[in-house]
This record gives sequence, C-alpha cells and structure tokens, in this order.
Amino acid sequence: MAAQTSSGRTDVDRAECASLQGEEWEVLESIYPDCVSGNLTSGLVKLEIPIEFPEPRTVYILDDRTQLSTGNLGSDTAVLGPSSIPVSSSLPLTTLPPLLLDVLLPATYPYSPPVIQTLHATNSWLPSCLKLQRMLLEMWQDGEGLLYNWIELIRSGEFLETLGMCSDVNGEEVIRIYHSAPHLLTPLLKVYDQSTQLTRFSQTSYECQICLTAIKGARCISLSCSHVFCRACLEDFWRLCITEGDVGHVGCPDPQCVKAGREANEEEVRRVVTEEEVRRWKWLREKRELEKDPSIIHCPMSFCQRPVLKPTNVDDGSGWERLRECPDCGYSFCAYCKRTWHGPLSDCPISMTESFVLEYLALPEGSPEREVLERRFGRNNIRKLVAKYNEEQANKQWLDSSTMSCPSCQVHVEKSLGCNHMTCTKCKTHFCYRCGDKLQANDPYVHFSTPGHRCYSKLFDFQSIDDEWQPVEGFDLL
Repeated sequence: MAAQTSSGRTDVDRAECASLQGEEWEVLESIYPDCVSGNLTSGLVKLEIPIEFPEPRTVYILDDRTQLSTGNLGSDTAVLGPSSIPVSSSLPLTTLPPLLLDVLLPATYPYSPPVIQTLHATNSWLPSCLKLQRMLLEMWQDGEGLLYNWIELIRSGEFLETLGMCSDVNGEEVIRIYHSAPHLLTPLLKVYDQSTQLTRFSQTSYECQICLTAIKGARCISLSCSHVFCRACLEDFWRLCITEGDVGHVGCPDPQCVKAGREANEEEVRRVVTEEEVRRWKWLREKRELEKDPSIIHCPMSFCQRPVLKPTNVDDGSGWERLRECPDCGYSFCAYCKRTWHGPLSDCPISMTESFVLEYLALPEGSPEREVLERRFGRNNIRKLVAKYNEEQANKQWLDSSTMSCPSCQVHVEKSLGCNHMTCTKCKTHFCYRCGDKLQANDPYVHFSTPGHRCYSKLFDFQSIDDEWQPVEGFDLL
C-alpha cells in the first residue's frame, strides 16, 4: 500500500519501509546493543548514547552566568561566586554521561523524518538540547537511515564542536560546559568517568606479563603506568618483597619500569596486600629514606632501634648537636657515647670518646667510611675530638715518664730534687717515688733499708759525678 511522505511522495510502500527499518535495527543491535532499545511495531525507539573520547579531554565546567564574560580559560585564578563557591573547574575526562533520546519512527521512515519526542542529558550537563535536536533533524535525507549516524555523531563527541562548546586554550582543544551549579556537576562528571573506565576495564581481557595468561580485568590490577597484571601474581610478588624487606621492588614488574626504578604508591599497595603488610611496607620505605641521611643514628634502646634524625637549627660546636631524642620511646641520648643525655657542656666518658676517635683514626684518610662519620657527626666536631685526644695522649705520656701518682688519691707528683720518700700534700700518704708503693707512716725508711728489696739503698738517686759537676767560672784562678 502506498502512502504520502513529508517530501510529497505518494509512491512509498509501507512494506518496503518496514523492511528498511528492520535492517537498520538489526545493524544497530549488532553494533550498539547497549545503546538501542524499543519496539519497531509501535515505532518507539529509545537511544542511550554515551560520549566517548579516544583520548582524555580537558573539560571546563563554568557558571552559566559568566558565559558572556569568560576570559582566558587557561588562567590559574578561579572566579569565585556567592559563598566562595568556585564557578570554574576543569577535569580530564574520557567519557561524558549519555544522552537519552525518545524517538518515534513513522511508518514511512526512512522516507519520512523521525520525530524526536524528548532529548535529555544525564545529570543535565548539556545546556543546549534544543539546538542539538534541530541539528539532528537537519541530518535527515530522503530514503536513508538516520539512527546510526545519530549514534556515531553523539558517541564521538563531534556535535560538541558544532554546538560551539569547544575552544582552543594554549594550543589545546578544551570543552566548555556552562551550568547553573558547576560545583555540583563537577563531582558527578568525575564519578561517572571513573565508574565507566572501571566497568570498561573489568569487561576487557588482559594478558598478565607475569603468568602470561589472558584474564578479565575484574581479576587484574592496572597500575598508574598503565601496565596490567593479574591480582594473584602481583599479590604474591609484592608480598614476597615486603616480607624479605626488598621494598625497592614493590612496583611495576614490567622490564621498562624496573629499569626506570618505578615504585608503587600507597594507593596501589593498599589495593593488593593486607593492611599489616601495608604498615610494614611504609615502615621499610621510611627506614630506607632515613638511612640515606648519614646524620641519622639508631636509638640505642634494644627494644626500639628507631632511626633518629639530627636536630635542626643547631650550631656545630655548641654541644647541642650531640642531642638525639627518639620519637618512638622518648629516650634522650648523646650521639657520641649513646648514653643518657648529659648536657651540652659535660664531656662524654673518656672510654667512649677514645673508642670513637680510635675507630676514626683507624680508617684511611679520605676514605668513604671517614666521610660517612664526618657527615654524621660533623667534620669540625670530629677534628676537635681528635685534637683533644692527641693532647690527652701527650699529657699522659709526660705524666707517665715524669711523675708518680699517689697510691691513695692518684694525684700526680713531680720530684725536682731530694730523696724518694714522698708525702702527698693532699691526703698525707707516704709513698716511694721510685716504685709508687705506699710506705709506713711511722717508719717510712724501712722500705729503703730492707736488703733484697728493689728499692734497697735507693733513698737517693745518685747521678755520676761527671754529670753533676758544673765548673764554676773563675774558680781555677784561686
């Protein structure tokens, strides 16, 4: 049966139209099964068309009140509206929420144009639906299917440029969306984009580069470097690295990323391993970073061992640069002797200082080990300790060779002349200057008069007459 179309034709066969509609419908269902639904018998068709970009596009969400006065969209200064709500924001998006179309196909379609009953954008992000509707209807040509062209136009986002929603900002083509409440629309677009990418990822199969098996994305992990691995392989690999303390390999196992030293961030690690393993991973990373600083010292408490940093804003040589306070157990100690903090003015025990200086002097001059100690404790501080140690050693050598210490109070005494019987002026102890033995106060000379004793007849130390005799000038004239 023939019918008259909007173009004035009266020879259109309804059976032919129904056949063409059926063929177009089969094509749409095979290519875009998620975009089309409806009943051809009644002629009602529903289209749900998402906008998908091949690459992320920068999208500006602007307050529609500023549409006439918008200046440089690339400016870093955001325009503020009432209640300090930003009216301009930008997002990198790969998808936009779908457009919903209710379309009525006349019995004579495609020789008659379709009727768009409603056109609506999910989340109301499209400000000019009427303009888009007119543009879609203008695409109709007598006898040609139109729905496929509509889907392609909307899905690719090409209509945005026709609607004047695209502009060039610093050499980049951006999309402008004017909205009455940009602060509400922005998070909606962001959530939709993330959920769409997640759904797309979950439904796609990927080859794990560890087990070389094709696995659905729902059982895989996509890292920030875009490499994909199955969750089971990555979990086993990272868990082994964390257990063995090899925190540097908790990252992408791809050879290129391994060569570049790319490590996983905290969000990626939390998606793969347990919370306990995350805590250990964070502790290992912190420990590694602290150990790069040569000035750090581990807490001397055996149950703690926390790396402790050198205090800041402290002058070398003031004494306070030796102070360390453990942030975990609160122990305050000296960086040199590792004992409880004894103040900036009190010296460390001699034995502790001496062992440190001997360790330093035993290292070759200019060696990396010496440089580590100098960076940790300060080169000037170590030089002062070495100078003080050398002075103390010289004093000790002189005292050992030229004095004798009191056996009671250890005061050193130097004899200028006289006998070897000494009386300490401090504690009144009698002692022998030759051997250092304590003498009897009531009979001190028995020590020198006992035959067989090492100091027998040594009350005086006689030198040779030649050494003692000094000629007197003019004496030979007498």
